[in-house]
Amino acid sequence: MAPRGGFSSRIGFIAAAAGSAVGLGNIWGFPFEVGEGGGAAFVVIYLMFCFILCFPVMATEIAIGRKTQKNPVGAFTALGYKNWNWVGKLGILAGILILSFYNVIAGWAFGYIFEMAAGHFGGGEQFGEYTLKIFKVGGYGLAFMATTALVVSRGISGGIEKAAKMLMPTLVVMMLAMVIYSLTLPNAMDGIRFYLVPDFSKINAGVVYNAMGQAFFSLSLGMGALITYGSYVNKKENIVSAAALITLADVGIAVIAGLMIFPLIGFMSGGTMEGAAGGPGLIFVTLPTIFGTLGSIGPVVGTLFFVLLCFAALTSTVSLLEVPVAYAVDELNIKRNRAVWIVAGIIFAIGIPSLLGFGYSDFFSTAFTTYKEGGTDTDFLSFIASLANDSILPLGGCMIAFFAAHVWRKHNLDDELAEGSPNYKGSFVQKYLNFAVGYLAPFVLAVVFVLTVLFKFFGISIF
Repeated sequence: MAPRGGFSSRIGFIAAAAGSAVGLGNIWGFPFEVGEGGGAAFVVIYLMFCFILCFPVMATEIAIGRKTQKNPVGAFTALGYKNWNWVGKLGILAGILILSFYNVIAGWAFGYIFEMAAGHFGGGEQFGEYTLKIFKVGGYGLAFMATTALVVSRGISGGIEKAAKMLMPTLVVMMLAMVIYSLTLPNAMDGIRFYLVPDFSKINAGVVYNAMGQAFFSLSLGMGALITYGSYVNKKENIVSAAALITLADVGIAVIAGLMIFPLIGFMSGGTMEGAAGGPGLIFVTLPTIFGTLGSIGPVVGTLFFVLLCFAALTSTVSLLEVPVAYAVDELNIKRNRAVWIVAGIIFAIGIPSLLGFGYSDFFSTAFTTYKEGGTDTDFLSFIASLANDSILPLGGCMIAFFAAHVWRKHNLDDELAEGSPNYKGSFVQKYLNFAVGYLAPFVLAVVFVLTVLFKFFGISIF
């Protein structure tokens, strides 16, 4: 078998893992979740979940990957628990499903680069017309998937790491430039107040588990991505500090995204923040409308924003594709280059119903299913997102944490985390990670999984 390869440097691993976490979940998902969750109160809950719950699970996933040097399925087998590799298979399935619709959204963003550059602005009607042009937007999606496959086909050091080292700094610089511009607009401070001054009366059960879901999704947990990336890390790497830096990078990008977007909404709404709760259409409907009001600079700002969005998306699609590719290489003995293009083609095909589900096909649009959240019509893309993102990810994270603490055992996890971190054992961090992985994460994630399934698919709300 050919060598699996690995990251050539600490900064390369952190950039790639942070890139896996940073993506549409931060720049597309986070702002509309904040808007629908009432603003700053959602942000506070999200930050708590990232550091209290997600950071320990992240460190655990990376440790399992490094210990075994395997993909998510092979990792459980290598540890001597083959009957647990269904957890890895579940994670790979989740990643495939997420990438199938994620690539559709990334394709929309890629196409919007050209729409913005051409000065095509407007509201929801324009976006609705855009998504009906199936061959056009499908071509954008195909191009994006091909770009993702090209990066992954070049391996870990020469492809994923190299791309992350270029994309991540560029992304941060572009976002900061957009923040500075947004803050110069009239009524920008109204957007900042909505985003950063919490109204805790807006916190309810829905806000809490939406914040947890957003944290888990944005940090790429529960789908095996970080087990896979961990398998390419050397023993000298300090996993605990790396996981902390990755979490900080993800949270930082999400916070910057809010600083970029909510001043724009404050400007457009005249300070009322109407449109902040615009849902997924916030990026593809509300913001293009704002760009259209900026005069001659509008096309420039709009084009820059969607280039930025595509950069962020690419760092995540690369990690999502790497997970099933690593499985194909490790377990099925398929050569990397061949595995990449086969898997990418299959995932693109799986995403076609999501592509068709925005008005082109009645079956895959609102008529696809009517049982989400107690009878509300929903489209195929939303159904897959609810299944993979809202349901499978917390279940996968719950089982990974339970396995690490109670099956593989905490002392084995501690031994792996201590590699590269000589001061880990006996520290407060060790005690907290043992508690979080052993009890807090399994309990909270199990509760979130049950509540989400009951609400999303059966319309049963416990609270």
